[in-house]
Amino acid sequence: MTPSFPEMIRVFGRIGLLSFGGPAAQIALMHRELVEDRPWLDEDTYLRALSLCMLLPGPEAMQLATYAGWRLRGVSGGLLAGALFVLPGAAVIAALVGLYAAYGALPLVQAAFLGVKAAVIVIVVQALIKLMRKALTGTSAWILAVLSFVAIFAFNLPFPAIIALAAIAGAVLIDMPTATTSGTQSKTTGANPLRTLAVWLLLWLGPLVTLSVIGPKLLAELGWFFAWLAVVTFGGAYAVLAYMTQTVVETHGWISTAQMIDALGLAETTPGPLILVTQFVAMLTGQIQGGASLALAAGAVALWATFIPCFLWIFLAAPWLEQIAARPRLGAAMKGISAAVVGVILNLSVWFALHVLFGAVTPLTDGMVRLPVPALDTLDLSALALTVIAAGLMGWRKLGMIPALATLALCGMAQHLL
Repeated sequence: MTPSFPEMIRVFGRIGLLSFGGPAAQIALMHRELVEDRPWLDEDTYLRALSLCMLLPGPEAMQLATYAGWRLRGVSGGLLAGALFVLPGAAVIAALVGLYAAYGALPLVQAAFLGVKAAVIVIVVQALIKLMRKALTGTSAWILAVLSFVAIFAFNLPFPAIIALAAIAGAVLIDMPTATTSGTQSKTTGANPLRTLAVWLLLWLGPLVTLSVIGPKLLAELGWFFAWLAVVTFGGAYAVLAYMTQTVVETHGWISTAQMIDALGLAETTPGPLILVTQFVAMLTGQIQGGASLALAAGAVALWATFIPCFLWIFLAAPWLEQIAARPRLGAAMKGISAAVVGVILNLSVWFALHVLFGAVTPLTDGMVRLPVPALDTLDLSALALTVIAAGLMGWRKLGMIPALATLALCGMAQHLL
């Protein structure tokens, strides 16, 4: 069944507006809308497409939506579905940046943010536990996860290097069964991968080259950094947040650690992929350095650099879905990356908790080792209490993410007022 464009706008628009709760919830929502409620995709095609999207860098849920649109109406359908998945959240992020810039420094607002940060600690830990259950299915995977954590936490090894080494180790060490394919075949007739690659590389990188030549230096720097981030974003936004923080806070000094943590907390409250945090970081940087107009330009550059490659990966790989699914070494490499991502997200969990719960965290350096060590006398008892409340609400009471974030924000405000 080939739906009309008005039907696709209605369905994918609803998916974009309701896509709260991270990739698992978003993938389940799309399954209900596209497989269960209407015969747009069959089960086998949906699952193979999901596997493909998990092999690719970038937000898998957004890429799955793009694949579904491409499957239904070609390139125009893919563009429509992918854009509708991202744009509602992008609009919310833009509004939140404006509110944050205007009111974020107020004590009561900071108290609300403390509650949100406490909730995000629990959200990240829950994401870590879910990923551990899926990714760490053998001894080799556990070893890769531990080594990856040590590499980034103690030795500060760059995230892209960890991903590359994990892919190689996974391809060599992890055994994968030979894939079998069935159901509807992918459309390869007339596929021209070189033309697709050339067109989308030009669309993606051409504006960044132009900015490098004639645009403001800040926009060019933001664009190239987030373009590079789009290439190494395996395992979702959580996996690259520590690397992103290291670059935007320590290397460039665009924003502070506290602002980066606030950005993640606010990005959790929006629909769409969590990697929209790149837009928040870019807009806040632009706001600080040049006001509202530069903030809007920086947000547009970040969105372009982050999401245009998602269309490139899908339009390049989608016609060859069956052939890709039949290659077990690719699956083994992805298993290695998934295991490494567990270690990387554990590092993020520790880093995030230390900076929320303690007022001072200093690096302890000894040769190649560099460990973050909190000053124990700076423990924030309010933050600790809010984290315990968040763990109880989300772990024991199973409160959903958005209600939990709202509740913890109110708890933070109440604690401040009392």
